[in-house]
Amino acid sequence: MAQQAGGGADGGTEVPLLLSPAPGTTPTPTPPRRNRFAFVCATLASMTTMLHGYNLTLMSGAQLFMREDVGLTDAQIEVLAGSMNVFMLASILAGGWFADRLGRRSTLVLANAFLMAGALAMSLGGSFAALMAARFVTSVGAGFARVVAPVYNAEISPPSTRGVLSSLLDIFINLGILLSYVSNYAFAGLPVHLGWRVMYGVGVVPPVFIAAGVFFMPESPRWLAMRGRHGDARAVLVRTSDTPTEADLRLSEMKQAVARHAAGSHTGAGGVWKELVLRPPASVRRILTCVIGLQFFVQASGIDAILLYSPLVFKSAGMSSTAAALGASVGIGAVKTGFILVGMLLTDRLGRRPLLLASTAGVALTTAALAATLLLGSSAPSACVAAVLAVVAAYSVGYGSVVNAYSAEILPLRLRAQGASVGVAVNRLTCGLVGMTFISLADGIGMPGCFFLYAGVTAAAFVFVYARLPETKGRSLENMEVLFDK
Repeated sequence: MAQQAGGGADGGTEVPLLLSPAPGTTPTPTPPRRNRFAFVCATLASMTTMLHGYNLTLMSGAQLFMREDVGLTDAQIEVLAGSMNVFMLASILAGGWFADRLGRRSTLVLANAFLMAGALAMSLGGSFAALMAARFVTSVGAGFARVVAPVYNAEISPPSTRGVLSSLLDIFINLGILLSYVSNYAFAGLPVHLGWRVMYGVGVVPPVFIAAGVFFMPESPRWLAMRGRHGDARAVLVRTSDTPTEADLRLSEMKQAVARHAAGSHTGAGGVWKELVLRPPASVRRILTCVIGLQFFVQASGIDAILLYSPLVFKSAGMSSTAAALGASVGIGAVKTGFILVGMLLTDRLGRRPLLLASTAGVALTTAALAATLLLGSSAPSACVAAVLAVVAAYSVGYGSVVNAYSAEILPLRLRAQGASVGVAVNRLTCGLVGMTFISLADGIGMPGCFFLYAGVTAAAFVFVYARLPETKGRSLENMEVLFDK
């Protein structure tokens, strides 16, 4: 019998008829195109974060030319390099509110608008104050993207491929980082007053096309369910689930999750923050501990000291040529992107926990090895480059590919957007602290001392992952709290 789904009093749209198989016949397998549609949606959402990676690490090479053209001091370079992470806090903390009020899709469009304006302002800046203002505008867009993209990807993805699709944004962040290093190298031969401006100006165009693509994405089905638009939510789920039966099951779980939260005593955005901060249930406290701990440790590993200051690290190891240092930085971007792809492909096969354990152990060991090569001074530039690439590879295969996906998927539906904001805020604050103190810290305890310190912190991260983080592979988003109630 034909069965109609989707329309009705809740304002939903109609979806194609679903036909039950005739008795005695074998049902026709559902084609895999629906997962491809979810892949396209997650890809478009993730592409917004590419401009964050590009603008963040472009400073590593651009600052070599900005010093001469604008007359920036070491202290101003440190502030410019790290300030983006601090400025992002405003939009990160507001991103959850915007995502819940405007929808995930509209907030991503807004993020692209800020990223475009920030790139243009950065390329035209002629003073430290103007560059700081441009950095702030860029940071607003980057903050929105970092909060909303992982939430959207987790909510649009079927359980069978959620790890891969949630990790896509890490691929695009690091693709942006790779492109920034390529841009540094490609435009380094231009006149000093022009080269770094072209590097930033290149970032003006992509947000226009990405925003246009986002308009063709469906809204998150979980956001639609939170608004009572169950027909619209099911229409999206039918296109992004492995089977129509799975779509109905996912919608049923969403309705139950929304009903549970609606039956609670907390209402509105203020109630969400109270539930997160003031009176969280035991399961939510454990979830927040995992989210905040992961987001702290992933940046306290010192990875941004390498990403932002790799030319300085290489020169400290005896690499005297600026062109050679910038070329070696391109290798960092290539290795980082490649190993994040490896981690992304393994996330749904091996699970989140094994990758995080392997990554934290690997980063601790390779960072200590990097510190040892720097103790040799200017006699071991090749060993330094090899150690840096090893750190980046170990970081990317787990830390770089799993943390954002894990953080987004374990948060309960009602708390997901604001909870993700808290996690990303901790991430960016720690990242900003590393970026704004590395040069000064290296002057105080030496560059080898910095990396020995980061290695010790990452060893502590291994213990944290081993003791606190359960495996989430294959679980539905609506059942995560059950896992953390144990």
